[in-house]
Amino acid sequence: MDTAQTPARTYRVRTYGCQMNVHDSERLSGLLEAAGYTAAPEDGEADVVVLNTCAVRENADNRLYGNLGHLRPVKDARPGMQIAVGGCLAQKDRGEIVRRAPWVDVVFGTHNVGSLPALLERARHNAEAQVEIAEALEVFPSTLPAKRDSAYAGWVSISVGCNNTCTFCIVPALRGKEKDRRPGDILAEVQALVDQGVLEVTLLGQNVNAYGVEFGQQGAFADLLRATGRIEGLERIRFTSPHPREFTDDVIAAMAETPAVCHQLHMPLQSGSDEVLRRMRRAYRQERYLGIIDRVRAAMPDAAITTDIIVGFPGETEADFEQTLEVVRQARFASAFTFQYSKRPGTPAAEMADQLPKEVVQERYLRLTALQDEISWAENRAQVGRTVELLVAAGEGSKDARTGRLSGRARDGRLVHFTAAAGVRPGDVVETVVTQAAPHHLVADGPLLSHRRTRAGDAAEADTKPTTPGVSLGMPRIGVPEPLPVSTGC
Repeated sequence: MDTAQTPARTYRVRTYGCQMNVHDSERLSGLLEAAGYTAAPEDGEADVVVLNTCAVRENADNRLYGNLGHLRPVKDARPGMQIAVGGCLAQKDRGEIVRRAPWVDVVFGTHNVGSLPALLERARHNAEAQVEIAEALEVFPSTLPAKRDSAYAGWVSISVGCNNTCTFCIVPALRGKEKDRRPGDILAEVQALVDQGVLEVTLLGQNVNAYGVEFGQQGAFADLLRATGRIEGLERIRFTSPHPREFTDDVIAAMAETPAVCHQLHMPLQSGSDEVLRRMRRAYRQERYLGIIDRVRAAMPDAAITTDIIVGFPGETEADFEQTLEVVRQARFASAFTFQYSKRPGTPAAEMADQLPKEVVQERYLRLTALQDEISWAENRAQVGRTVELLVAAGEGSKDARTGRLSGRARDGRLVHFTAAAGVRPGDVVETVVTQAAPHHLVADGPLLSHRRTRAGDAAEADTKPTTPGVSLGMPRIGVPEPLPVSTGC
C-alpha cells in the first residue's frame, strides 16, 4: 500500500501597485497557506500564480496581458497549473480578462480577496474559468489570515475605499465608497503585531485623515494616532495617504505630541495650479496646501515631506506648470513621485478637451524631475553629520558584498546605507552618523554608535514564517511592487 502523501500545491503572488495591493497580497498568501498551499521556491515554477493588479496607469493593461502571454507557454507545459488575476484591473476588466486570455482560471475583484482558495478549487473541479466580482465589501480584508512581508514592520488597514471624486482617479470606482474599521479592531490588530515583535506599523487608507466619516466621529484619525502611540513596544507609526482637504491641525498636533509617530508625511499635491486643481476636483488650492506644509514644519522642523505630482493634466498651460514648479521650490519636498498624465477609461479626465501632446508632457516632466532631484539632493546634504536611528531593512537591507553596507530606514523615512557590523540583522535597530548624501539615499560609513537586537531580528535570523488568523510574521518576498505612488489614490 502506497502511503506517500501528495505534495502540497505551490503558489506565487506577483504584486503591482500601491501599498493597498501589497497588503492584499499578504492576505492572499495567508489564505493560500491556510488552504494547504506552500510558497514556491524562488528558482522554481508555481502550481498557482496570482497576479494582483493595479489600474492606476495607462500601461497597466499592457503589463497584465503581456505577463499573461508569458505565462501561457509555462501553463501549457505544466498540466494542472492555475493562473488567477485579482486587484483593481480585475475589478475593472472583469470577464474581459478571460475573453482575451482564456487560459486564465480565476478572476476576482478587490472585494473578493477571501474567495480565492474556493475559486481555485471550483475552477479545477468544473474545468472552467471562475469570475467573481462583488460590487461592495462584505468582509474587511484585515480579518483574513495573512503571511506578512516583514517580521519587523506591518501594514494595518484602517479603511478601504474613497469618497472623493478626483477626475483623474479610477480608484473609487474599483475600491468603492469609504468603509472604516472600528478603532478597537485596529488597535487589537496593532497589539497582536507588537506581541509578535513588530516595531513599526503603517496605517493604510485611500484617505486616512477622512477616517471616522462612516461612523460620524470628527477627529477620529488624530485620536487613533494617539491611541496607537500608547501601545507599549510599538516604536514607529507611519500612515499613508492623507488628503489636503481633510488634513487638520489636530492631526499635526497628534503627530508632534505622540513619540511613536514618525515625523514623515506623504501629502499628495498633484498640481500647484489652482485652475488645474479645480479641474481635478481636488477641493483645495495652492495657498491651503502650502499652509499645511508650513504648520507641519512649525510643529516638527525635522519632518520629511514627500508628495505625488501629475504633469500634463488636460488643459495644463505653461503658466499652470510654472505654478507647480513654484510650489515644489517653496515646499522643498524630501522626494516626490512624479507622473506623466495618462488617460484612464472611466474617469472624467479621459473625456476632457485639450489633452496635451506627449512631447509637451515629457518635456515638462523632465524639468520637474530635474528640479526635484536638485532639491532632494540639497535636503539630503543637510542631513550629513546628523545622528540617525535606523530600523535595519530586509530586501533593501541585504548586505552589499562590494561595500559591506546594510540599509535601513531613518525615522523620517529616508533610506540610509550604513557600514555593517557583526551581528546586525534585519529588524534590529542601530544608531549611526550620516557621512554622505545622494539625491535618493544617505550613506553612513562610520562606526555604529549603538546596536539593539530585537525580537523581530531574532525572527528574521531564524527565518520563522508562522501564519495565524489576522496577523503573522515573516514571508518570502511577495514580489517587487511596481514603483507607483506611496499614496494609495489621493
